[in-house]
Amino acid sequence: MISKATGQKKSMARIINNQLSIIHRQGVALIVVLFIVMVITVTSIGFLSKSDVELACGRNMEIWTEVGYTGESGLEEARGLIISPQEIDSEYWAGGDGRQIVDGDDYYDVAIVRDPADRCNYTIDCNSYRLKGGEKIGVSNLRAQLRLDPCIAYWAGGNTTISQRVTINGDVYCGGNLANSGVINGDVFAQGTVSSADADDIEGRMNPSVGEAPVGWPGIDVDEYPPNYYIGPSSYSSENIGDFLHPSGIFNPTSSNPGGIRYRMGDIELAGETDIVGALVVGGDLRIRGVNAISAVKNFPALSVDGDLIIEPGGELDVNGLAVVKGEVRISSDGGNLDITGALFTRDGLVETVTDSSGNGNTGMMYGDPLWQGGQTVGALGFD
Repeated sequence: MISKATGQKKSMARIINNQLSIIHRQGVALIVVLFIVMVITVTSIGFLSKSDVELACGRNMEIWTEVGYTGESGLEEARGLIISPQEIDSEYWAGGDGRQIVDGDDYYDVAIVRDPADRCNYTIDCNSYRLKGGEKIGVSNLRAQLRLDPCIAYWAGGNTTISQRVTINGDVYCGGNLANSGVINGDVFAQGTVSSADADDIEGRMNPSVGEAPVGWPGIDVDEYPPNYYIGPSSYSSENIGDFLHPSGIFNPTSSNPGGIRYRMGDIELAGETDIVGALVVGGDLRIRGVNAISAVKNFPALSVDGDLIIEPGGELDVNGLAVVKGEVRISSDGGNLDITGALFTRDGLVETVTDSSGNGNTGMMYGDPLWQGGQTVGALGFD
C-alpha cells in the first residue's frame, strides 16, 4: 500500500520534470534565436562593410572624373593660347603650375614643348589633381600632341616652281599650279595641279584643286606704319630711313618705337652687317648685299615689301618672323641666300637669277627651275 505522502512526492517529481523539460526547450529555442540574430548581425556587418567600400570607390571615381575634366580644360587652355598667342609675352605659352578654372581645391599644371625640328608641332603635358590637407589626390596625367594645321611657311599667289635648292619646313599654298623640285616638309595646297620631281620630296599630303587658300593674304600694308602706328589706343613713331643705302649696325626697339619699325617709301638696299630687331617696311624694292638679319618683335611682321625682294650674288638675308612681299622674290644663283624662320608670303613667287658676266647689268631671270649642268667653263644650264 502506497502512502499518501509517497504519491504526493511522485506527483511533485513529475511536475518538476515537466518544468525542466519546458525550460530546456525554451533554452534551446533561445540559443537558436541568438544564433540567428548573430548570423543576421554578421551578415549586416558584411553588407555595411561592402557598402562602405563601394561608397569609397564611387567617391574616388567621382573625384577622378572631376579632376579629369579639369585636366581636359587645361589642355584646351593650352591649345587656345598656342593658336592665339597675341596676349602672351613670350613667343608661345610654355605653361604654368597651380592653375585653376574656378575657385576650389582642383588644380592643374601645364608644360608645353615645341618641337625644335618642326616648329608647327607642340607636346602638351597636363597634370591635374585635388589638394586635400596639402596632399594631391585623384591625380590625372594627360598628354596631347598639337600641330598647327595648316602651318603655312610659303604662300604664293600664282603658278610656282620650287627650285631644287629650296627647303620649306612647313605647309605650302600656291594660287595656281605648283611644280616642286625642292624639299617640302609639310602639306601642299594648290588651286591648280601639284607635281614633284620626286614624290618623297613632299613629306605631307598633296591637295590639288582647293577652292580657296587655307590661310588668306595677311592684312599688312606699308601705309599702316609710317609715320605712326598704334598698339591699342597708344600711338608710336616709326623710324624713317632717308637714304637708299640703309646704314649698317644693330637697331633695336625703343620706348617711343616698341615695334622697332623702320621704313622707307621707296627702294632701299641693305649692304651688309645690318641687324634689325623689329620690322623693315619698304614702299619699293628691297635689295640685299652682304649678310643681314631681321628679327620680328612679337605681334609685328619682320618684313613688308611693296615691290620685289632681290638677293644679289653673295647676299644673305636671315628673317625670323613673317615676310610679306607683294612682288617677286629674286634670289641669285651665284651665292644668294634667303633663310626665313616663320613664313614667306609673296604674290609672284620665287625666281632664280643669273648675273650678266659682261658687266652690263642685264640680270637673267630663270623660270621653270632649269638645272645647272657641267659646262666647258664654269657650268651651263639645262632647260626643258
